[in-house]
Amino acid sequence: MDTHQTTSLLVGLAVMVLLARLLGALARRLGQPAVIGEVLAGIALGPTLFHGAIADTLFPGDIRPLLAALAAVGVAVFMFIVGLEWDAAMIRGSGSLAASVSFSSVLLPFGLGALLALYLMDDYGTGDRTAFMLFMGIAMSITAFPVLARILTDRRMNRTPLGVVALACASIDDVLAWTLLATVVALSGSAGPDQWRILLAIPFLVGMLYVVRPLLHRFAAGRPTLRLTPTVFACILAGLLLSAAATEWVGLHYIFGAFLFGLILPRTGSEQLRTEVHDRLGQMNGMLLLPVFFLVAGLKVDLSEVGTAGLGALVLILLVAIGGKFTGAYVAARLNRMPVRQSAALATLMNTRGLTELIVLNVGLQLGFLEQDLYSLMVVMAVVTTAMAGPLLTWIIGRPTDGDRPHDRDVPARLAGTAGKAA
Repeated sequence: MDTHQTTSLLVGLAVMVLLARLLGALARRLGQPAVIGEVLAGIALGPTLFHGAIADTLFPGDIRPLLAALAAVGVAVFMFIVGLEWDAAMIRGSGSLAASVSFSSVLLPFGLGALLALYLMDDYGTGDRTAFMLFMGIAMSITAFPVLARILTDRRMNRTPLGVVALACASIDDVLAWTLLATVVALSGSAGPDQWRILLAIPFLVGMLYVVRPLLHRFAAGRPTLRLTPTVFACILAGLLLSAAATEWVGLHYIFGAFLFGLILPRTGSEQLRTEVHDRLGQMNGMLLLPVFFLVAGLKVDLSEVGTAGLGALVLILLVAIGGKFTGAYVAARLNRMPVRQSAALATLMNTRGLTELIVLNVGLQLGFLEQDLYSLMVVMAVVTTAMAGPLLTWIIGRPTDGDRPHDRDVPARLAGTAGKAA
């Protein structure tokens, strides 16, 4: 890089970090997750306002590949943390309720999303009709575990029975959604002439689960006082990056390898280590790299030329996304004899999409499953469905009070601890 590129990159990053922090704090003051403000910061710097003049000034074309590289690292670290926070204890403790709600809240919006894709095919379809339909189904099925956990914590609901069930449902949703997306990516032929490499994904998965995971568990079990030393931290970072690189090379996306490496790290006997990894990686990632991702995502959103047809498509997308997710979760919860208000609150929480949806949409845009215009409309859907969660919860179950938070004995200790860490 020359001096001009370096200066532009550093100044642009500073502006993005401060703007994301400012709008994130403003969103929190308005009772919204910080991610809403951070996403809007990225969109505000994109072509939607002033035809991209702000972005062209702050982020010239010659530094945008550098921003994309930083954003990729940020997404990989985020997916690693999502995998690190995933805990099967929440699912086991919730019985059949979490499983049935999760499957219903994925299958119904998935089917409706695929049907919507048929309707949108003429105006927004891509070359691969099947991949387009499957991807639209997946995009409608997403629930963002990290944002949902943050909402529950802010409302002091993370240790309530409803909060624990919601976290369990969201964690199952995550695995289902990533599995479906990985399948679509594998079947789409996105790896081009090296598509044969996709066959290596199966031995890679088997090796990670049945070779690397036991070795890591044995290593952690033999060191009960294991702490996050610089050497251990470097090894975890290297493992994260290598796992992400491996899935990218075989023809899947790097997000799957990052998520998988977080998933296989030991759970028992290394709680302190996991907390330290989460804190060190999460803070830097949240302050610098994820704002860069929001910027890169926002630069691809252009709402300045959305006409009547675009608004009509947006309304249909919102109806399918909200209605499919809410109906699937609500009906399953009621069939499990959950009270009406609790069922409605759970269905509302399952509609939270947040950053996870943005990652999925960017994968779709990168691999050609989405066109630019539809991508912009889907980003709006992600923002709306996340922003509506808080107000709807207040309307359904009221504002949180100090008396709303139960004693720890009201929820199994293992589940309460897991829910608290997930936020």
